[in-house]
Amino acid sequence: MPANRFNNFTEYEIGIGLRVPHYDHILSERPTVDWFEIISENYMQEGGRPLSVLDRILEQYQVVQHGVSLYFGSKDPLNRTHLKKLKKLCQRTKTPWLSDHLCWGSVDGTYSHDLLPLPYTLEAAKNAAKKIREVRDFLEIPIAVENVSSYAEFHSSEMNEWEFLTEVVERADCGILLDVNNIYVSSQNHTFDPRDYILGVPHHRVAQMHIAGHSKYERFIIDTHDHPVIDPVWALYDLAIQKVGPTATLLEWDARIPSFQEVHDEAKKATRYWKSRKKIAQKKQKRGS
Repeated sequence: MPANRFNNFTEYEIGIGLRVPHYDHILSERPTVDWFEIISENYMQEGGRPLSVLDRILEQYQVVQHGVSLYFGSKDPLNRTHLKKLKKLCQRTKTPWLSDHLCWGSVDGTYSHDLLPLPYTLEAAKNAAKKIREVRDFLEIPIAVENVSSYAEFHSSEMNEWEFLTEVVERADCGILLDVNNIYVSSQNHTFDPRDYILGVPHHRVAQMHIAGHSKYERFIIDTHDHPVIDPVWALYDLAIQKVGPTATLLEWDARIPSFQEVHDEAKKATRYWKSRKKIAQKKQKRGS
């Protein structure tokens, strides 16, 4: 399946997050990894060990930046000081695209440091799309927005979540970071069919995917990133790959982090879905020729 214009980085296959417990192993052992994802905010300071390690990683690996504080859905104006620091880091890493979350998390300059869900209204979609375009134009690189996991819903919503995501990305003309685990988590918390979500988004805009583990509690499933990926999430990932094609995929593991090898082995499980879909595509091509 040919790459779409938001998914044209064919050398980016299966990545893992660059995390502090794994620094020494990566630098000493130099494992074979397609790419690393970094949390931008962890490397925006001047100097220090994180930036020193990042520079050494950049000598050997491809790096993609992922953010947690642009808050495209907030009403606050964009923080220009933050954007200048972010652009400097983007130039340092040469990240091919930048992702952040479709959420809100700040009011009048006070930051909650949470990824809070939005009301699914046209007004909210217009506001988010405007801010995404502003960030893209300032940073001068492609933007992909991620669907967040949610634990509450707004009575004021005028559409479902995947319709809202579609409205935002079409208005912003940006990509999607499709977090398959977040779709599953939200579907269980709000009782919708997660397959409808994957089938309902504009597949030509999916630039990247996330997979992860989560924790199940009495009332909710929480996106904790501290377990292996469960089978129902792998099944949704398989469906997403079927619809979108092989796409840069990142395994998130951010709490109770095990050894590098365990995280890497879990991430590489995604390759079997790629291979399966490539074989199917090749068979179709042969029948058509």
